[in-house]
Amino acid sequence: MRDYEMMFIIKPDLSDEAIAEIKEKLHNIIADFGGEFENEVPGWGKKRMAYRIEDYSEGIYVLWNFKGKPETVAELDRVIKISDSLLRHIIIRKDEK
Repeated sequence: MRDYEMMFIIKPDLSDEAIAEIKEKLHNIIADFGGEFENEVPGWGKKRMAYRIEDYSEGIYVLWNFKGKPETVAELDRVIKISDSLLRHIIIRKDEK
């Protein structure tokens, strides 16, 4: 398994329950596809964005570290792209930074 870092931005007008549900869904994808969640980097949260995305000037930033296979990343990418609750995301393999 490889080490990955994933940052995603959640729409700021969602309830705490909806945010927890999104995070749980992504945790489950990592686990179901043979990955291993390591940690959520503290200190992020709601921040002002450099430019507006879908009429939002703020977003809830989340940074995760996890281990996984290429299939894990492909499924995360697929699910995040079709989600209406997430504005942007990026997944980076740590040894490529």
